Amino acid sequence: MRVNDEIPLSAVRGWRTLAIVPHMTIAGDPQQLFTAAAAAQAAGNLVDADRLYREALARAPVPEMLVNHGNLLNRLGRKSEALARYDQALAGNPGLVPALYNRGNLLSDFKRLEEALASYDRALARQHDLVAVWNNRATVLRGLRRLDEAMASIERALALAPGHVNALTNRAMLLWDMKRFDDALAAVDVALAAKPGFGEALYLRGNILTDLQRPDEALRSYEAALAASPDHPHALNGVARTALALCDWPRTASLAPQVAQAVVTGRAVIQPFTLLGYGDDAALQRQCAESYIRRILPPVPPLAQGRYRHDKIRLAYLSADFHQHPTAQLLAELFERHDRSRFEVTAIAFGPDDGSALRARLVKAFDRFEDVRGRSDLAVAKLLRALEIDIAVDLNGHTQDARPGIFAHHAVPVQVSYLVYPGTTGAPFMDVVLADRIVLPADQQPFFSEKIIHLPDCYQANDATREIPPAPTRAEAGLPAEGFVFCCFNNGWKITPALFDIWMRLLAQVEGSVLWLLDGPHADNLRREAQARGIDPARLVFAPKLPPSHHLARHRVADLFLDTLPYNAHTTASDALYAGLPLVTCIGKAFPGRVAASLLKAIDMPELVTTSFGQYEDLALELAKNPALLAATRAKLARNHSTTPLFDSDRFRKAIEEVFVSLAG
Repeated sequence: MRVNDEIPLSAVRGWRTLAIVPHMTIAGDPQQLFTAAAAAQAAGNLVDADRLYREALARAPVPEMLVNHGNLLNRLGRKSEALARYDQALAGNPGLVPALYNRGNLLSDFKRLEEALASYDRALARQHDLVAVWNNRATVLRGLRRLDEAMASIERALALAPGHVNALTNRAMLLWDMKRFDDALAAVDVALAAKPGFGEALYLRGNILTDLQRPDEALRSYEAALAASPDHPHALNGVARTALALCDWPRTASLAPQVAQAVVTGRAVIQPFTLLGYGDDAALQRQCAESYIRRILPPVPPLAQGRYRHDKIRLAYLSADFHQHPTAQLLAELFERHDRSRFEVTAIAFGPDDGSALRARLVKAFDRFEDVRGRSDLAVAKLLRALEIDIAVDLNGHTQDARPGIFAHHAVPVQVSYLVYPGTTGAPFMDVVLADRIVLPADQQPFFSEKIIHLPDCYQANDATREIPPAPTRAEAGLPAEGFVFCCFNNGWKITPALFDIWMRLLAQVEGSVLWLLDGPHADNLRREAQARGIDPARLVFAPKLPPSHHLARHRVADLFLDTLPYNAHTTASDALYAGLPLVTCIGKAFPGRVAASLLKAIDMPELVTTSFGQYEDLALELAKNPALLAATRAKLARNHSTTPLFDSDRFRKAIEEVFVSLAG
C-alpha cells in the first residue's frame, strides 16, 4: 500500500506539440513523429503512440523521447522494456530528471529499493524542489524500514506543498507503521479534508481504526473507500475481514460470492487469511495465495548458492510473534529443547519487543537472536546468507505482519512453512510445509505449492512446562453459580451461523446452561442473533482478556468446549486439552478445519471427533445431559495428558529434528 505521484510527459526542448488525427501515418522528421506520438499517448491511443515513438527513435534517440516511450511501455505493462528506455535516456543525459524519477518508480515496483532510492536522490541533486520525488522517495524508505528517514522525506514534500494529498496520506501511513495510531488517525483525517472521498486515504483510515479496536468505524471507512474507488485493490478485503470480525452475518453472506469472484478474476487483492474465514475450498485457497504472492512480490534472483556443509545444521526461525503471543507460547519449549549437538538455532524477529517474560525466555532459548525490525527484506535475506543458514522456517505465512519478501530472495537452501498459517503460501520460493496425516492427507498435495512433509504424530508443537494456577470460582469468572457451561474461546470471526444455530439449540435443550465466549466487537451482534433464535441474550457470557496462565485456569470451570468450522480451534484447542477441558469438534475438508481432530487423535480422544454437524450436535448434547459420560471423558483426558504424544515435548522435538536432518541433506 502506497500513494505515489506520476510525472507528466516530457517535452523535448524546442519542439512544439502538434494535434494529430488518430491512426494517421506521418512520414516526416523526428520532431513531427515525436509530437504525434506524444499526442497519441495523451489521447490514450497507445498502440499508435508505440509505433510512432519507435519510428521517431529510429531516426533520433533523443533522451526526452526515450523517457516518454518508457512511460508508454510502463502503461502497457512492459516494465522491463520501460526500464531499458530510461537507462538509454540516462546514457545520453545522466542528469535528466524525468528519467531518474520514472526509473526510480519502476525500480520501486520491482522491489529494487536501494537502487530506486539512489535514482530519486540523483534527481533531487539536480532539482531539490520536486514534491513528487520527495513523496515517492518516502515510500521507498518505508519499504526499506527506514521510517524516520521516510518521515523526513515526507516532511520535505509537505514543506514544499502543504496541501499535497498523497504526501498527507503517506504521512498518516508512516505514523500507522510506527504504531502511533491516534496520530495516524488525525493525520489521515487531514488528508481527507484536503481531498474528501480519496479512496486510498479512506482505506488507510479503515486500517488505523482496526488497530484502534474500532471495527464498526473501520467497516464504514472500508465501505466508503470501495464506494469512492470501486477498483481499489484492497478495500473489498478490508470490508470482508471486518465483517467477519463483527459476526455481521448478513454482510458476510452477501460478501462471500464477491470474495470468491475477486479471487478468480483478480479484480481485487484478497488476503489468503481472510479467505479462510469464508469457506473450505482448498483449490480456491491455493489460487488466492498464488495470486496474492504475484501481486505483492515480483520475482527476484535467488541469493542461495547450493547447500552448505556444516558440523551442525544451522536452523533459523523467522517470526513477527516472538513476544507474548500464542505462537511463542506453543514453541518456546521446542526452541529450548533443540539438540545443540546437532543444531545451531537462530531467531529472526521482526515483531515488537513487548518486554514480557516470554520475550526474555525466547531470547535466552536461541543461540542467536536477531531483532531485524529496522532492516529491509533484502537486508534480512542477506543476513541469512551471511550466516549460512541451512533451513529457514517461516512462522507467519499469510498472517499479520508476515514478511514473505524475505523468503522471496531464497537466501536459504531449504525454506519451510510451519505451524501458524494453515494453508499453502502459494509461493514458488517456499519448499516445504510441515503437517501431519490428519490435517493434510496426501490427497491434499494438489492444493499446496509446497511439498507436504508429515510429522509422525500431531504437527503442532506444545509447551508442556506451563503451570496453571488455581481455578477461579464461577462467580469470579462471571458465570452463574449453577448450570452447564458450554464454552468456545475461539476468535469471534470463526463463529458461523450454522454453528451458532446448533449452539442455540443446545442451550434450549439443556436447562440453565450458558455459552461462554471471548469478549470482543462481535458480542452485540451475537446477543442479537441469540435473541432472534429465541434464546435470552443473558445466557451468552463474554469473558474478558486475561494473562495466559489465568486464561488457562478459567477453562477448569467450564464443562465442554464446542469447536468451530470451517476454521477450528488451534492453539485454543491445545489450551483446552492442556487444562483438562473436553472438546467436541467436527472435522472439515481443508487444513484449518482439521486441526482439532489432529490434536484429539494425538491425545487419544478420537471419540470426540465427529464428521457431520448432526453428529457434533448429538455428541455435545449427550455429554451435557449425561454427567457420568462427561466425568469419564474428563478422567480419560486427565490420564492421557502425560501418556500420549500431544504434550510429550521431547518426542515432538526428536520428530521435527529428524525432518530437519533429512531436509538438510
